[in-house]
Amino acid sequence: MRLPALRAFALALPQTTVVKQWGECLVYKVAGKMFLLLALDADTLDGVVFKCTPDEFDELTEIDGIAQAPYCAKRMWVRVSDLEALPAVELERRIRRSYDLVVAKLPKKFAPRSADRRSGTASRAEFERSPPRFRPSALPR
Repeated sequence: MRLPALRAFALALPQTTVVKQWGECLVYKVAGKMFLLLALDADTLDGVVFKCTPDEFDELTEIDGIAQAPYCAKRMWVRVSDLEALPAVELERRIRRSYDLVVAKLPKKFAPRSADRRSGTASRAEFERSPPRFRPSALPR
């Protein structure tokens, strides 16, 4: 999977933002929480880092080209340094799973409002149609 396709896929997920952080890394976040990191070397993709479950972590780290992510491994993050290690469809599925794992840990007020039956998260259209949330207690008196 090429860099433009990865960027487009990640940004298509609801409430996703991207920041350039830690030098040449594009960090994709939902509600301020990281779910994907694209390590760059100039304009070339150098690695993909994402969150996974403990079972997936063991399975993935046995594959050549995939290792524990530096500084994040104890929290079940992996780094794919060889993009040939996972087919594009599988990589997209793993990125989506990372997104879902992060969204599941968000406080309800930050999580997407309505669920998509297939994935458990709001679709982009539903997110854009939903009104902003206001709490009367948050308004100045």
